[in-house]
Amino acid sequence: MEKQWYVVNTYSGHENKVKEKLEMRAESMDMQDYIFRVVIPEEKVVEVKDGVTKEKIKKMFPGYILVEMVMTDEAWYVVRNTPGVTGFIGSSGKGAKPTPLQPYEVDKILGNMGISRMDVDTELKEGVSVKIIAGPFSGMFGKVESVDLPSQKVMLIVDLFGQETSVEVELSQIEKAS
Repeated sequence: MEKQWYVVNTYSGHENKVKEKLEMRAESMDMQDYIFRVVIPEEKVVEVKDGVTKEKIKKMFPGYILVEMVMTDEAWYVVRNTPGVTGFIGSSGKGAKPTPLQPYEVDKILGNMGISRMDVDTELKEGVSVKIIAGPFSGMFGKVESVDLPSQKVMLIVDLFGQETSVEVELSQIEKAS
């Protein structure tokens, strides 16, 4: 089974607490190999109020968090029974496992937050093969030359007209080659 992203419903306003509890439970129940990342979809919004410009962090989907996980019975049980979780989106209930988000849906949400679907710490090392899924080099494969986390960019070596060429792409424009 492979890891995929799922939408988990929480009590509105409790997203941060649920994220914290879920991460603690994953660690204490030794589920780090099944539950990887918990993300609260947020975006920066600029508001002008009384002539004063303020930048605020706003939740994209209040009452929902994203969980990257391998859907096993144990992992499903741990997430479902975390305090503050009311269920998974895409499950009919009655013990049915939920359907994961499509890669393009995850890319759009995480891309708005400046996050990549790939786990940069473990999956994105020098020499790793990746597929470019957006931009002018879409559909091409390349090898990672370097990763610049602060700017969310990756230098790749791609075969361009029979020549190895370095290209810079954003993290949100690549996925691990299968």
